[in-house]
Order: sequence, then C-alpha cells, then structure tokens
Amino acid sequence: MARRAPCGERNVWFGSPHWLLLLGTDPIDNPEYDRFLFDYHQITGELPQTTTAAPLKDQALTNRVLELFERYGRVTNRFSVLSTDHLNQIHAAFSPEDLMGVELILQGKDGPTAKAFTGRARARKEKLRAAGKDAAIAVPEGCPTTIACVSGFLVNMRQGRLQLVTPVPGSERWPLGYRIVAQRFFSAPDEFREGLDSIIDENMLESPPPNRPIRFRGDLQYEAGDHCFHLRSRNSEHRVLDGVVPIPIGHLIASANCTASELIMRAMDGASVLAVADLLDQLYAAGVIEEDLDDISLGKTG
Repeated sequence: MARRAPCGERNVWFGSPHWLLLLGTDPIDNPEYDRFLFDYHQITGELPQTTTAAPLKDQALTNRVLELFERYGRVTNRFSVLSTDHLNQIHAAFSPEDLMGVELILQGKDGPTAKAFTGRARARKEKLRAAGKDAAIAVPEGCPTTIACVSGFLVNMRQGRLQLVTPVPGSERWPLGYRIVAQRFFSAPDEFREGLDSIIDENMLESPPPNRPIRFRGDLQYEAGDHCFHLRSRNSEHRVLDGVVPIPIGHLIASANCTASELIMRAMDGASVLAVADLLDQLYAAGVIEEDLDDISLGKTG
C-alpha cells in the first residue's frame, strides 16, 4: 500500500476516501453519532459519508444526521435497504425532500447488489458445514467480492491494536474481506504514534520496494500490444504506453523474474534508467503492481 491512495468493543477506521467511526456495527447504534459528525466537521471542515442499514432504529438521530448534511455535507449518504417492506417503511418515514441527499442501496435477496462471502457469512457457513448442514447457506456465484470499502488504519482501542488494512476478495486467508498489511499494539499515546509512524515508513511507500520481486496484480490479465500493453480486470482495463525505452517493460513485469532495481538496471543509459523508474512509479501509484507477495502469517507480517 503506497502513500497514495482502512458501545462495547469498538473499532475505528482512519481511511480514505471517508473516515469511518465504527466497524462491524451500524453508525446509528451509537446514540451520539451526530455529535461525532459535528466534531469531525469542526476539525476538518468536511463531513464523512454515513451508510446505515438502520435508519429507522432511532429516527430522531437519523434526522439529526440528515440535518447536518443539509447544512454542511457534500457527499451523498446511503441507506442499505434490506427488503421491500424495509423500503416501504423508509418511504413512509422520510419525505422525498429528506431523501434528496440519500442513495438507497437495495440489499434484498433479489436486489442488484452483489453479495460477498465474507465475515459472519463465512463463519456461519463453517459452523453449518461442521454440523453437516452445508447446504443451509448458499455461497454467492461468480467472482469473490468483499464488504470492506476502505483502505487505511483500523484501530481497536479496547485491545490496543493498530492495523493497516485494504479490501481484497473474501478468502480463507482473508475471511473478513480485507488484507492486514501490518499491525502494532499500543498501551499509551506515544506507543500509538510510534506504531503509526513505523507502519507508514515501512509500508506506505511512494515507489515499489527496489529489492522485492515486481509483478502485476494477480487479478490482472496482461496482454502485449504495439508499443503498449493492456491490463484487464473483471471491471476495468488499463492501456499503458511501453515505448519509452527499447526493452519491453510490461513483458518483464509480467514474467515476474526480477526485482524493481534489476529491471531498472536493464536500461541502456541514464535517460532510459530515469524513464523506466518513472514508469514503475506510475504503475505503482495506479495500484496495478502486486504488493501482497508473501503468504506468511499475521504474526510474521505484523
């Protein structure tokens, strides 16, 4: 992850593009959520986006949140709609004017939103499999997705744990739908700051690490072109010019046979070295270079 673009036990996200107060619970669960939003606005001049699946749980609180966005907000809020009945209840409780700044995300069983096999759904599937009831919960068809939506810092104040996380498709290795890039533990403010700084210094780089193998992300399909190459994923395509130096940079990266520094040293002269280094920086900033190279345990990566 480069420096470019993650009541009872609470987890806190420091992330981009939005700052999330809670993880694993709904913002409307916190009766003082609107006060947090106001304080955040006073400090930063912005309001983070609010996504809730419980806009009717405390309608007075939801109304206060919507009023804050009417005064200060520039980002659309979101209500997760769990069923047709839920949708009807939302329209009965809120006027069209109330919902002008709200996107209704249809999450019902027939809704268009893809379901992700992560988190509690995956844990429940494992329990049912152990009980011989594997067919009781269906695994979504198609490519795996995630319910995580933020790259940044995840802070568990109760456990004194700081993690740098980024979304990935749910898997056995990352069942929660996000990759834990690094973690630290703290028991005092100074230790928190030290952990934060060390994670940033070690992991949030502006260029690919020079002595690690360099390759494209595993979900990207590489295809060579005429003085260019294409990188295709399930939802997007990148076309990259590859004629700045005589050597085919895209092919060398796709072959995954060298480190970034070795690739740069294959250039023929000083100008080519700079051109190759610049291209690698651009690819890294675009997020197409694989960063999760080591399949080792969290205890070793943290």
